[in-house]
Amino acid sequence: MTDYFEVHARDGPARLGELRLDPPLATPATVGDRLADAGSLWADEREVPEGSEGELTVLPHRGLPGGTPEEVRESFSVEYPDVEYPSAAVISSASPEAHAVDAYLLSDGQSIVGHGASFVSGIVSVREALQPDTLLVLSGVATPRNVATLVYAGVDAVDAARATAEGTRGRYLTTEGDRRLSDLEELPCACPACRTPVEEFTRADCAEHNENALRAELAVVRQRIREGRLRDYVEGQARHDQWLTATMRELDDRWGYIEERAPILREAEMTAATGDTIRRPEIRRYADRVTTRYRNRFENPLVLVPCSARKPYSESKSHGRFHDAIGWRAHLVSMTSPMGVVPQELETTYPAQQYDTVVTGRWTEEETAFVARVLRRYLERNEYPEIVAHVPTEGYREIVERVESDLALDVTYTVPEGAHPTDESSLENLAEALAGELKYSKREREHNTVRAIADYLLGDGAGDDLFPDLRTTGRYPKLQVRDGDDTQLATMVPRYGTLSFTLEGARRWVESSVPTKRVEIDSFTPHGSVLAPGVVSADEGIRVGDEVVIEGPRAFAVGRAEMFGREMEGSTRGVACEVRHVEEQ
Repeated sequence: MTDYFEVHARDGPARLGELRLDPPLATPATVGDRLADAGSLWADEREVPEGSEGELTVLPHRGLPGGTPEEVRESFSVEYPDVEYPSAAVISSASPEAHAVDAYLLSDGQSIVGHGASFVSGIVSVREALQPDTLLVLSGVATPRNVATLVYAGVDAVDAARATAEGTRGRYLTTEGDRRLSDLEELPCACPACRTPVEEFTRADCAEHNENALRAELAVVRQRIREGRLRDYVEGQARHDQWLTATMRELDDRWGYIEERAPILREAEMTAATGDTIRRPEIRRYADRVTTRYRNRFENPLVLVPCSARKPYSESKSHGRFHDAIGWRAHLVSMTSPMGVVPQELETTYPAQQYDTVVTGRWTEEETAFVARVLRRYLERNEYPEIVAHVPTEGYREIVERVESDLALDVTYTVPEGAHPTDESSLENLAEALAGELKYSKREREHNTVRAIADYLLGDGAGDDLFPDLRTTGRYPKLQVRDGDDTQLATMVPRYGTLSFTLEGARRWVESSVPTKRVEIDSFTPHGSVLAPGVVSADEGIRVGDEVVIEGPRAFAVGRAEMFGREMEGSTRGVACEVRHVEEQ
């Protein structure tokens, strides 16, 4: 059991935690100085002796002495590994082994840093092998430039050893790289060490600056984690070093590791500013679910349109004009980079409503290929009596034409060469292409939206299985979902495009054939939240933000996951689920 480290927030593999020293230390952070001040043995060891992997050292805390395992056992008559005080074990990424400790120091960190594939392979193997709520420390490798990527990969703490050493050698470190002290004509920093005139700036001052820069960068990283925007930051920072860029891309290729830790919703806006955004787990998950879970329920033609800067799309002026021309006679699907395709029913579902992309009017080949691949998969799964492409001739049309050729489709194009989709001539062509088509009702759209969201969240066919006798009340997009007996089953959450179940809706879910995201708890009645120690088991498919059913001998409840499934089972501290409704049994 880990007693002295707790994770409070997550942003993919990156975590915001608390190491309960006196005073507590917010992580990610530099820990060497704090632990060395406390008398820690391992924190002062800059190089771990070969063959020492697995050895345990105790971190003094609240009056408890530090020392070797033998000294601690002699003082407290406690046998390893059942320690009940802060402790750390030294492990290797080649053969990581879990112990009953609070922290792990990676002995081979310096040998894997600098090579993207080796680093990612090492960190992933360590994180998969260790308890979720333990501190992972990398020593002798952190700089202001690389520490954001280290944390993004799953490292919780570093020391300032390398930053200090580089300073004593006359290397001045910044978030964009390093400079020789002799090459600086002015100091590009305002930290206390840099208030010295450049001509009087010594190597000792340089070492102090480097440590300050590292701590300042970690403060930025912590804030980014709080905001749920570390990936946006890393995409920019990684550009300053080739191995950091390689590391980020290698992480994206570790789908199981990165996707399991990626939430299904966030408060923050997603900035799509680089080509690497297409590789983000949230983007890939959305595209995958749209092309494997979503199924069109309209019998009308398909109209493909470009995205808009305003989200959700239906609130934009351009889409308002498209709707006026269509007049509810066609199913609207938006084409966009980096999302791929967005059916109108899922326009509010994260991250379709939360992203913001750079608009240049020009598509890269990577963007073109990605959107074409998603559109192809979408049209292979969904059949339409007619397909209308109301898209600009540049960029968008090339994508549609690729798919049209691959699938031998017959597509009608309504935007003339050189015209804009909102031009009067384009809109007249669109209206004419749909002449004679029957309109679908507002009720049909609302029902299809609820079922499509259920499919997206819970699996293919979930919407029809859970809501066969669906009724909706309220105003789109905040719809209340009821059955034929007027029993409320769920509410649509406009901010994330998800469904929040009532207790009756949760029971309907459990009784259906739809796989249930279930959390089994001990014999207690949760109020407000379920803590990790109370979790008996959890479905491995649970992701942060998922709707979950909570069951135990004394309670039946429904709420939202704050940890992914395996983390709930493996953690000894922290909030596993937030409870919305509960009934004592």
